[in-house]
Amino acid sequence: MEEHESWLMAQLAEIGPPSAEAGEAAREKWQRCAHPLGSLGRLERMVEEMAALTGTAEPDISRKAVVVFCADHGVVAQGVSQCGSEVTAAIVRGLAEGRTAVCKMAEKAGCRVIPVDMGLRELPLAEGVLSRRVGNGTEDFTQGPAMTREQAAQSVRAGMELAKALRAEGVGLLATGEAGIGNTTASTAMACVWTGLSPEEMTGRGSGLSDHGLRRKTEAVRKGLELHRPDGGDPLDVLAKVGGFEIGAMCGLFLGGARWGVPVLMDGFISSVAALCALRLCPAAKKAVFASHASAEPAAGAVLAALGKEPLLYAGMRLGEGTGAVAVMPLLDMAMAVYRDSYTFSECGIEAYRPLGGF
Repeated sequence: MEEHESWLMAQLAEIGPPSAEAGEAAREKWQRCAHPLGSLGRLERMVEEMAALTGTAEPDISRKAVVVFCADHGVVAQGVSQCGSEVTAAIVRGLAEGRTAVCKMAEKAGCRVIPVDMGLRELPLAEGVLSRRVGNGTEDFTQGPAMTREQAAQSVRAGMELAKALRAEGVGLLATGEAGIGNTTASTAMACVWTGLSPEEMTGRGSGLSDHGLRRKTEAVRKGLELHRPDGGDPLDVLAKVGGFEIGAMCGLFLGGARWGVPVLMDGFISSVAALCALRLCPAAKKAVFASHASAEPAAGAVLAALGKEPLLYAGMRLGEGTGAVAVMPLLDMAMAVYRDSYTFSECGIEAYRPLGGF
């Protein structure tokens, strides 16, 4: 076992279960709030799950960051997207300048945007972009493995270490974002391995492929899976053979959230595949994964089902960059305001609601 994989396995062994005591304390606090029991629905459960993850009934999510991992994909050579890899670099420049969609949304959500270069092709180091490069883009997985196994482990490690560093800075809520032309193709191939569904069932149009383009993309996924036969029981094998550097890093961010007690908001389809990779590496990491929205990508529902996660939003979004995750941050802030500051039944002189069963 090489250096990065050895480090990764040692860290995963340290991830334990959520705190049942903190989760129960949060549930009891909700029951004291002067509102019908469970009436904030999934928002209440998410606060309880954050308490269980962090080990305190008073989780602090006031400081937020969306980490946008960026990388290029060799499979673009197969015509799986209507644009080329040069567009990834343009998106990253926009992220660094604060001009992209997630940047504008993050301004309203009080969230920091952190662009990370995991493996852009021939992009000089840019101001405002954090470099964690694993390679100069992945290889075309229809011709050979996307990356080596050690590169896969390195990409996951990069995400875990960023989660640790941001937690040390006081960030209490993380979100996964990504940018990389061709990454829905890589994500679809990985999702096929873990859901058992076919490329025809799972492959979507991404950023707007024609029927002919969709057939090319589906065939690329099929060819990569038939060529490499990734082992679903070995997540690093799947990531190395048909994945991407940014997918590995997002996987690592979820694992790091579980390791160091930081909730991580999962964005859309690509992010959900990274989360599934994290859970296949370490089932206990599920405690750190918080689903933000249901992506419009056709494979998204199957991956959410595999994760056992219920999203907050059903808005038909599929932009990427972490936009769906950032969109739910104000909802969570509102939930926390009620949880922390609303008056209790005893304070307002109302008899507390009690859960009743039957008739």
